[in-house]
Amino acid sequence: MNSFLARKAFLAWLITTVTAKTIQIPNTTPQNAGIPLDSFMSYSIELSSFPDFAGNLSHPNAFSYNLLRNIASLSSTPPIIRVGGNTQDYAIFNHSLEIGLFGVYNSSKSNDYPTTISIGPAFFESYHTWPGMKFTHGFNLGRDSPAARKALLESVPYACKSLSGSSLVAWELGNEPNDYAGVVRPESYDEVEYVNEWLYWSRAIRAQVDKACPESASDSNFKFYAPSYGLPDAGLDVVKTFEDDVDSDKVISHIAIHNYIDGADSPGVTLQGTLMNHLSNRASINVHIDAKRKLAALAHTQNPNLPYILSEHNSLYSEGRPGLSNTFGAALWGLDFNLLAAANNISRVHMHQGTDYRYQSWQPIATAKATKGTKAPYYGNIAVAAFIGNLSNYQKPRIVELPLSDGESSAYAAYEGGRLVRIMVINLMEYNATDYNSQYINHYQRPVETYSFQLPAGCSGEAKIQRLMANGSDAITGCTWDGFSYNFELDNGLPVRLGNVTRGERMKVDDGGKLSIGVPRSSAVIISLDDE
Repeated sequence: MNSFLARKAFLAWLITTVTAKTIQIPNTTPQNAGIPLDSFMSYSIELSSFPDFAGNLSHPNAFSYNLLRNIASLSSTPPIIRVGGNTQDYAIFNHSLEIGLFGVYNSSKSNDYPTTISIGPAFFESYHTWPGMKFTHGFNLGRDSPAARKALLESVPYACKSLSGSSLVAWELGNEPNDYAGVVRPESYDEVEYVNEWLYWSRAIRAQVDKACPESASDSNFKFYAPSYGLPDAGLDVVKTFEDDVDSDKVISHIAIHNYIDGADSPGVTLQGTLMNHLSNRASINVHIDAKRKLAALAHTQNPNLPYILSEHNSLYSEGRPGLSNTFGAALWGLDFNLLAAANNISRVHMHQGTDYRYQSWQPIATAKATKGTKAPYYGNIAVAAFIGNLSNYQKPRIVELPLSDGESSAYAAYEGGRLVRIMVINLMEYNATDYNSQYINHYQRPVETYSFQLPAGCSGEAKIQRLMANGSDAITGCTWDGFSYNFELDNGLPVRLGNVTRGERMKVDDGGKLSIGVPRSSAVIISLDDE
């Protein structure tokens, strides 16, 4: 299809407008606007998958690196890569191992990752394959045998030498220790025991860092993501953990908690009802807002006053479900969830990745289970970075959720220097159009909702329009952002302009400061009022 026909077809969509929603945009930045940290759109990579994603010095994974640099180019700060996850607490260091990682799968525990894992010195090569990227490294707290503890301390010099200087953001000790009780600890395991254990071994790690990399052991450089709970109040409570003085050494730099919307095997999970549902996202975020409020209410000596981040999150735990977590609908879910987090001062998000995981943003290598390539959720990550914008600017963007009346769409505003610069609209209404999903295809023309905005005084002229599009919410291929594809097959993950996708739209603000835009179901749009 040539560009003229593509534009004609696109305009035909707009004729099918279904309803109109009018949204009043605040004139200046609201006081409660979220202020994202640099590297807001970041990633968490399963420790056992990290060599696949990053490669090694002789075979670096350039595809992964290109995808990370795409995010960096939009936000002016590179993603921070958290290396950890479930396999962090299975990994035992073996200084004699000649390869980076050796893993054995146990189907009674998981078919998605190995649960008997040895890592050798070569594992740490993977930290050198992505120049300019920053990392957190996860140490094993779960296994507490004398041999495992000895191996933990033996790994520290290799880790700190590989992550010297600015490439290290923080360490991490243990993954979701709120789930340890009755599994790798006694049923009675509580916050006091966790705090005592965490303090003992974080101090032991610091002693090893001080010997091998003394500059990394200073008060300004020796930092942790903690407590890395699966939720703020499940099993162990993050508020009680800080009441019990987990940060008595003042080495925690970020309050790190995890989040998943639901489970891959949970009954009743659907694309529309579970993922493409703003109310579901709101309920999930509210758990963290409540935890932040309680932490802020602690006595001065216990209040951590630290950034609250999601150091691991994604759609459905247990690595996602095909037909849900790998679809364009999941990309829209991630876009909405991450912007809602940003608007509520959840300061950074690390979306979890793993080889062959269904919710992954990209598959780093070809395996018997999956082809190497960019997956639909990545396009949502790109849109997050594009909307939030330049995080290196001294006038950091402020993010605000705009009020809509239902859970089927959402809208956000970005302010810089007190001035509205961008609006995001996400139409979360499901529209299925993919052959593999023939039983659920919608056999009617794709509806378009019109959203009308009353802009702040002084907004006039034209706005630039950029769209996040695919054939439908069930699409797993054919996704584009602003007319670009990031497919592996085209240019190894670098952006490639597609000639058959509409790009370069402009929209005029009317004389009354009002702007209206059509957004097809299962798509999103950025309206840029400050066209750089």
